[in-house]
Amino acid sequence: MNNRLSTWWGMSVHGNIYVALAQRLLIAMLLFTVCRIGFYAFNYAYFPGVTPAGFFRILYGGLKFDLTAVLYVNALVIVLMIVPFDIRFRAWYQRVVKVLFFVFNGTALAANVADFIYYRFTLRRTTADVFRQFEHEENMAALGFRFLFDYWYAVAFWIALVWIMVMLYKRTTVTGPMVRNRLAYYSFGVLSVPLIVYLFIGGVRGGFRHSTRPITLSNAGEFVNQANEVNIVLNTPFAIFRTLGKTKIQKVHYFDSDYQAGAIYSPVHVPGDSTRFRPLNVVIIILESFSKEFIGALNADKPGYKGYAPFLDSLLVHSKTFTHSFANGRKSIDGLPSIIAGIPSVDIPYVLTPFSNNKIRALGTVLKEKGYHTSFFHGAPNGSMGFNAFMNLAGFEHYYGMSEYGNDADFDGMWGIWDDKFFSFYADRLNTFPQPFVSALFSVSSHHPFNIPAEYEREFKGGEKPILRCIQYTDYALKNFFARIKKMPWYDNTLFVITADHCSSDILFPESRTAWGLHSVPVIFFRPDNSLTGIENTLVQHIDIMPTVLGYLGYEKPYLAFGRDVFSEADPFAFIYRDTYNLFSGDYILRFDGEKTQGLYDFVSDRMLTTDLKDSLPDVVVQMEQKVKAVVQQYKNRMIDNRLTVE
Repeated sequence: MNNRLSTWWGMSVHGNIYVALAQRLLIAMLLFTVCRIGFYAFNYAYFPGVTPAGFFRILYGGLKFDLTAVLYVNALVIVLMIVPFDIRFRAWYQRVVKVLFFVFNGTALAANVADFIYYRFTLRRTTADVFRQFEHEENMAALGFRFLFDYWYAVAFWIALVWIMVMLYKRTTVTGPMVRNRLAYYSFGVLSVPLIVYLFIGGVRGGFRHSTRPITLSNAGEFVNQANEVNIVLNTPFAIFRTLGKTKIQKVHYFDSDYQAGAIYSPVHVPGDSTRFRPLNVVIIILESFSKEFIGALNADKPGYKGYAPFLDSLLVHSKTFTHSFANGRKSIDGLPSIIAGIPSVDIPYVLTPFSNNKIRALGTVLKEKGYHTSFFHGAPNGSMGFNAFMNLAGFEHYYGMSEYGNDADFDGMWGIWDDKFFSFYADRLNTFPQPFVSALFSVSSHHPFNIPAEYEREFKGGEKPILRCIQYTDYALKNFFARIKKMPWYDNTLFVITADHCSSDILFPESRTAWGLHSVPVIFFRPDNSLTGIENTLVQHIDIMPTVLGYLGYEKPYLAFGRDVFSEADPFAFIYRDTYNLFSGDYILRFDGEKTQGLYDFVSDRMLTTDLKDSLPDVVVQMEQKVKAVVQQYKNRMIDNRLTVE
């Protein structure tokens, strides 16, 4: 046995450049597997259904994706190692190869480790759209430093991986050429190139058969029991490489025509002939990461739980809200198009698609034509998240950010102006606008790193999660905002909408980790005259806000939005994309992967989604599958054909 090992690691192969290359690629593969284990260890609470056998199956399936990623990452290293020239054996040449190997693989490992933390915010592996998502951020250096500081344990994990990589790399050496016959040496070197290229292509494609399509993110579903487990199978470099330059939105033809799909579901709204418009002001407040579970009044099923938003609890007594209300995405950039334009994010955030410049008629556009003053307020540095660009396309002419606020002394040092300061600024500016107006505000303080102003440190103690004192603080800022505007002349003539952009990554209750809990946000409609009250037992989603506002105002022209007017239109549903297409209807949630139903659950009585009903309720599956197919076809085909308006 020892002789055999010495044959592999000893004189007969020791120093062989091809053996060294194989060993180095195996080192990268090993570290990618360690990253997969680390990813699961850091996020195990999000994958409660993984069994030991299931995890080993995931590890096995992950090797295919790791091989593809490792080959992509080391493509230049491979080329430099197989060129059939003597220069590749020079010491300086091998030092260059070593530096490239460390840089490329160290970066790939960093991407994997970053998703140990970032996954909690997005619930999916990071893809290439992340580069566009943060391209407008001016404080990336500060954010990056703060994240490194706060998540030092992830940084330590990455440093350990790099140390292991360096130590193992030192055990691989290159000497030679080892073949003394020059003709044999060059012949072997030249002939090895096409062989290695062939193996490389097969590795990155995921197989050698002619019928094998290049491996993609969806192939990870082969190795899991639950859809969200694909994120363990995948690795982040693979997800980034496979999504570079791709829209991920292609036309579908579940039905022979979009007209047939429209007979089942249509995003076109046609108001009745008797509709009369009333020019109420509209104020939409979008609270950062403000999960529904933070509000005591919306969690009456939890005895003794009072929540962390006492002002919102008091406001709900005079407001209309809903038992099941959902965000259509998990990112801030998902929330804004859904709320303002009735456009959900499918596959990737709408604003990151090549179709984000399609013609749309959002809330600002429609109401501006009615003579409304339109404005958007975001206390972050101007241009943050690209919100100014989207809101401009959405018809909101006046943008107010950190620059317009004009006092950097109130900057929180990370995201923007403290909420209580910016809310007061917002109230005063609203009072200067001509009526009618439509205005939206996006808060910033209830976000990592979970700081609040120093003067409130003793007042807001929070709870078991660090975000909770920020929730208390933002609720306090909202209370002061309403106390301030109550005295203003436009207040009584205003419809208020309060929601959150998405749920927090800090979770209090087990059911909040489910497909429905991870998207549960408040959706609140408030009129100062108490004409909207009660908790309605129905389904509501972000994309319902635009049609509900227009319906309440009595907008009389046809328009397009993917939701419904919750006050007047029947057939309540909710649609969420998260690895699979999730349709909520009645008490059920259907998971559809684009080709077939993966599961059906009663999310009302089976809150942890433990019992799959797809085989026992085939009629429900057929009905809901038809609906989700119609929604997806309408969305994708209209998006590609630039038909997001009613002409």
